[in-house]
Amino acid sequence: MKTFADHEADVVVIGGGLHGCAAALFLAQRRRRVVVLERRHVGRHASGINAGGVRTLGRDLAEVPLSLAGMELWHTVATLVGDDCGFAAHGQVKVAETAAEFDQLAARAETLRRLGYTHEELVDAVQLRRLVPAISRSCVGALVAMRDGAADPYRTTLAFKRRAEALGAAFREGEGVTALERGANAWTVVTATGRYRAPIVVNAAGAWAGRIAALVGDDVPLRTRASMMIVTERLPRFIEPVIGAVGRKLSFKQTPSGTVLIGGGAQGRADLAREEAFVDFRALAESAAAAVALFPMMRGVRVVRSWCGIEAETPDRIPVIGFSPGAPGIIHSFGYSGHGFQLGPIVGRAVADLATTGATGLPIASFALARFRNEARAA
Repeated sequence: MKTFADHEADVVVIGGGLHGCAAALFLAQRRRRVVVLERRHVGRHASGINAGGVRTLGRDLAEVPLSLAGMELWHTVATLVGDDCGFAAHGQVKVAETAAEFDQLAARAETLRRLGYTHEELVDAVQLRRLVPAISRSCVGALVAMRDGAADPYRTTLAFKRRAEALGAAFREGEGVTALERGANAWTVVTATGRYRAPIVVNAAGAWAGRIAALVGDDVPLRTRASMMIVTERLPRFIEPVIGAVGRKLSFKQTPSGTVLIGGGAQGRADLAREEAFVDFRALAESAAAAVALFPMMRGVRVVRSWCGIEAETPDRIPVIGFSPGAPGIIHSFGYSGHGFQLGPIVGRAVADLATTGATGLPIASFALARFRNEARAA
């Protein structure tokens, strides 16, 4: 039986997804004693089974500065974790099928230019077909971000875990948090099998982060997402960039093995209590139809399997990152609303900054939990 002293740490991270693993890695780099508590196993939910998009394209304007900073980490990820994580920067493309949709993209590009950003470029139909020869002839243009791409999500999460462990972080899988107790100078994080004491606790619990926040008195208006994915049989190589669309829920990419991964936000059904998610085949059929509309050669291609993950969504669909407004020593990192994979490494660095110095130079002010309190007062 371990003694209480065996469970002392500088930081306890709750949640073994990519955000928790990245925070652990950067904390361990700074020689902090880190324990990561994961209720099931690392990468079990959204971090391990998402579409793997590494995307600055189309970000909420509040996310753009952080996402661009994060892309620099992705382009050096092999140096950071000793594994390239399957990352390939073949670009991401958001397609317009009508003149009105193209005008929307042009307006977006102009807005970014006024703000000083040049990472999204407008291309016409001819340029689009050079990039994506298989695209439907009905498409009239696109926005592209050529430093974007995709990676293997489960491989990435495990790579961050392994590197964090090599630097001294401890991972406790199968330990779900049941309580958080505030002491004079530290929190005690209680699980079914142990108690972990640390002055700083990071809430990176994904879809269950609202429950962790509630344990320290933070009320978070979270919804639950169950984003679905399709993977097809293997096909000859026909596309390199990742494709999205203005008017359709679609994320479309071909993997190195030749299979095609189709997502884009179509929702299944999540059961948080049972930690399960269920595919909605009608909604899944809409994703398949969107893929065929943009890539007619996909008609008749066989679907091998489908699945969905569980994640949290905030009302404004941007994350919560930063200190709790009312519980000293609690740092939140959750609510990525279907687009948190690319942000994982850079937010891990920001969380480590907060935990070790109390501040960060990274642009996270827009993601404070207090914004929801402000909205409630205004209402």
